[in-house]
Amino acid sequence: MIHNFNAGPSVLPKEVFEEASRSVLNFNNTGLSILEIGHRTTLFEPVMAEARALVKELMKLDNDHEVLFLHGGATTQFMQIPMNLLNENEIAAYTETGTWANKAIKEAKTFGHVEIVGSSKENNYRSIPKNIITPPTASYLHITTNETIAGTQWHAIPYDCGVPLVADMSSDVFSRNLNFNKFDLIYAGAQKNMGAAGVNLVIVNKNILGNVKRVIPTILDYRNHINEESMLNTPPVFAVYVAMLTLRWLQNNGGISAMEKLNNKKANLLYSTLDSLPLFKTPVNIEDRSEMNAVFTIDDKETENEFHELCKKEGMVGIKGHRSVGGFRISMYNALSIESVKAITDLMKYFANKKG
Repeated sequence: MIHNFNAGPSVLPKEVFEEASRSVLNFNNTGLSILEIGHRTTLFEPVMAEARALVKELMKLDNDHEVLFLHGGATTQFMQIPMNLLNENEIAAYTETGTWANKAIKEAKTFGHVEIVGSSKENNYRSIPKNIITPPTASYLHITTNETIAGTQWHAIPYDCGVPLVADMSSDVFSRNLNFNKFDLIYAGAQKNMGAAGVNLVIVNKNILGNVKRVIPTILDYRNHINEESMLNTPPVFAVYVAMLTLRWLQNNGGISAMEKLNNKKANLLYSTLDSLPLFKTPVNIEDRSEMNAVFTIDDKETENEFHELCKKEGMVGIKGHRSVGGFRISMYNALSIESVKAITDLMKYFANKKG
């Protein structure tokens, strides 16, 4: 049996694979493939409409929040957000929590001034900064809710920051209940908790748009995508379809609340096992540990390689840490079963006992 701990693209529900694979050959008994249908047809328009409606329902979004499915992944949003929200002579507040936050900061600096209002750089991103003070004149505050590489997660969201709140939720969207209406812009690549790679979810409060003086290229202006209901240009049809199936699966399995309970259970099992075995070292501050991506190391390189080889032999896929930090990473997204977490923790106990 294969246990898929990949950080992204990552594990998806089996029934989503099955339905998507059937639709590649015959979509809704039309005799056409999902890969060849027109996006402005009565075949695909209901797919986009259902995907957007499911996001609204699952997150309990109000009428001010618009749901978009866009190209370019979260990386495009690093520049599209300041392009739409930040004037050249204004400041944007950013928190510096790891690789992905830093990428967002770099792009924002090309459109205006960036003020770092909280950073964990000094401790190598092993924690989430506390006591964030956001300048009241800032155009917005940006946070990365979960850092897949550093293995940290915001558990106390700065909802009352006094300015529009923007969040990269690429790796923990739909994994836990939050007050989503308190965010003015949320973005997330689909390939972790929401579907296959190729589409990006953007949720934006339409009231924060239209305040920049620059000319925004047509394809990068959120207002144009809102007006066209995510059909301004040809959308990534198959990726939107897989996202719709995944959101439907999520709804049918109890929604975000059910996922949160399961994710808490998985994370508690994994971290309690790691904490009980001195062989494994967990660098992240306990209160800031990610429930999506657990990172850990083994001090001895030879022993680390030995454990990695054992994992491969036992069907544990995707456990190697990011190339920039090394060690190990166990990603526990919504579709990962508790049985997979039990399998890796049993293997950890076996290996630790073997090494004495």
